[in-house]
Amino acid sequence: MSRVMVVTGGSRGIGAATVLLAARKGYAVCFSYGDSVARANEVVATAAAAGGRALAVQADMATEAGVMQLFEICDREFGTLDVLVNNAGITGPIRRLANIDVATLHAVFELNVVGYFLASREAVRRMSTASGGKGGAIVNVSSRAADLGGAGEWIHYAASKGATDTLTMGLAREVGREGIRVTAVRPGLIDTELHAMAGAPDRLERLTGGVPMGRPGSAEEVAETILWLASPEASYISGTLVEVSGGR
Repeated sequence: MSRVMVVTGGSRGIGAATVLLAARKGYAVCFSYGDSVARANEVVATAAAAGGRALAVQADMATEAGVMQLFEICDREFGTLDVLVNNAGITGPIRRLANIDVATLHAVFELNVVGYFLASREAVRRMSTASGGKGGAIVNVSSRAADLGGAGEWIHYAASKGATDTLTMGLAREVGREGIRVTAVRPGLIDTELHAMAGAPDRLERLTGGVPMGRPGSAEEVAETILWLASPEASYISGTLVEVSGGR
C-alpha cells in the first residue's frame, strides 16, 4: 500500500517539485493549491504520466476551513496519513518595515504561520500513537531568511519563518514520544517564481554572488531533502533545521 503525503501549496515551485518527486517514489499525494487550476492540473498530469498518484484540492491554507477540507479529502481518497509537508506560503511585497501595512502582515502570518499550525494540528491528530495513529513525519519549509532577517526586503516574511523554526523545534519535543518526527528545510536562494512574485525578478542575479557555491539552488534539490527527511532513512532526525542554501 502506498504511503500517503499531504503537501500544502503544491502547484508551483518547491511544492510542485515535492509532489512530483513523492509521486515518483510511490507516495499517494494530496496537495492544496490556491487559484491556479491549470498549474495544479499540470502537476497531477505529470505525476500520472510518471506512474504516480496526486490529487489537487483547491483550498485556502490560511483558514481552518481550507485546512480541514484538504485533510478530509485526503482521508477519504487515500486513507491513513504518513507525511505532512507544510509549504504553502507567501513573501508579501518587498518593503521596508517603515512602510509595511497591516493587511500585508495579516496575509503573511495567517498563511505562513497560522496555516502551518493548523495543518500540523490535523497531522498530529491523525499520526499520534497517543490517539491511535501509527506515527509519521512533518517537514516544514522554512527559509534562510529566518536567520538573515530580510532587512530592506521582507522582515515580515523572515519573521514568519522564524516562527516556523520555533514551531518545528517545539513540536518535535512535544510529539517525539508519539511516533512523530518534525523537521524543517531552510532554502536559501532558490530558482523559483517567488522572487518575481515579490516584485524583484532580478533578485537571484543580484544576490547569487554571495552564495559560496556560486549558483542558486533548484526546487528539485530542496524536494530531495524534504523526501529524505520524510523517509525511514532519517528515522533518528527530529527537531532539526536543514540548510539547503549552497553555504549561504
